[in-house]
Amino acid sequence: MLFFLAVAITATQPTLARSQSLATADDSSADAGTTATRQLDLTYVRPTQRTMVRNYLFDAFGPYPITGAAFAAGINQFTNSPPEWRQGLAGYSRRWGSDFGIVAVGTTTRYALSEAFREDSLYYRCECWGVFPRLRHAVVSTLTARRGEDGHRVFSLPALAAPYAGSFTAVYGWYPDRFGAKDAFRLGNYSLLSYAGGNIALELFYSGPHALLSRMHLNNAHGSPAPGPNQ
Repeated sequence: MLFFLAVAITATQPTLARSQSLATADDSSADAGTTATRQLDLTYVRPTQRTMVRNYLFDAFGPYPITGAAFAAGINQFTNSPPEWRQGLAGYSRRWGSDFGIVAVGTTTRYALSEAFREDSLYYRCECWGVFPRLRHAVVSTLTARRGEDGHRVFSLPALAAPYAGSFTAVYGWYPDRFGAKDAFRLGNYSLLSYAGGNIALELFYSGPHALLSRMHLNNAHGSPAPGPNQ
């Protein structure tokens, strides 16, 4: 968690520095900066409420969280965690419901808080080239969001709070009584890593309608669709 936090805060510093330099520049520099900013603005189209609702429903209740919860429940079933839920179909069903509930609560928290903070929580693929710059962009996007009509990137409190909202709800809602805050933080860290992995998959493994993730119909999980007039 501290690693993601440090990377996200560091990544937002150049934006703040550019804003300060534009504020202290002379008139000619300000005009040039405004022109460059306007050109940059053309690459960002703020999504409509319809797009956000559609992405929220897909991200919280679509095939991605269903299959992800099934995979996580299988691992927990194999490790018998927590042992109070036992084995068999009943134990697996309970673990699947728990993992799916964690994702649903976390996703709902992220979208709701993003709406309250006026942030765009969708994922935007990097316009850069190379594996490492794109990997860095995916990791930074885990704890950042877009804000304003120009889509400038900021550190996102909703993105930080969402994974732990799901894990704390599970620990104090339906987990055995022996689980506490430490376990909730641990589960929240796993959720944060899972979200980062989803960003990396969107960045590195989705490159068009014929890509693997597109064929699996998982390409738009918390991802931004291509800009268009209906969005």
